[in-house]
Amino acid sequence: MNISRRVNLICIVVGGSIAIYAQAQEQQNTYILIGGIVVLVFGIYRTSRNIPSKFDKEEASFIKTEREDEI
Repeated sequence: MNISRRVNLICIVVGGSIAIYAQAQEQQNTYILIGGIVVLVFGIYRTSRNIPSKFDKEEASFIKTEREDEI
């Protein structure tokens, strides 16, 4: 695992645990909850940025084109 993936995973775990901790208290601290959600979304964003799109792949074409000098 490279360092970037570890940072993403740490952000997701820490942000999620902070958000759960802030939500579980009897008197909820809104600022801690928002901070946890921000760290969680930041980690998810960084992770999704590295996932390639399914539309980026060039589809293999079975139709061969003729070169102009062969005609």
